[in-house]
Amino acid sequence: QVQLVESGGGLVQPGGSLRLSCAASEFTGFSLANYAVGWFRQAPGKEHEGVSYISSSGDSTDYADAVKGRFNISRDNAKKTVDLQMNNLRPADTAVYYCARTLPPLTLKPEEYGFWGQGTQVTVTL
Repeated sequence: QVQLVESGGGLVQPGGSLRLSCAASEFTGFSLANYAVGWFRQAPGKEHEGVSYISSSGDSTDYADAVKGRFNISRDNAKKTVDLQMNNLRPADTAVYYCARTLPPLTLKPEEYGFWGQGTQVTVTL
């Protein structure tokens, strides 16, 4: 199945920043520019949690309460990428981060998304 590809994860200290990027794998049958994209995360022993989404045009975004004011989602439809800028990171942000695509109506519910990527690990620790 065609998947999305996440990149940009890593190890960072509390208060630090990371920028994640999501792109469609090379041999896809669709343009990511035509879809809304969501970012999700899964910490060990927990279920997938919706983090943020952005509409296909970029005009509509939403964030989970836990990341509001710290994370910012954006997209570049010319480059066919969707980025998640994460600032002021906390240990509680440690998780594997995934992106996936969806169509309206937009939601942060993971079950409404498909074409999930393999994920990128974000670890926030001293």
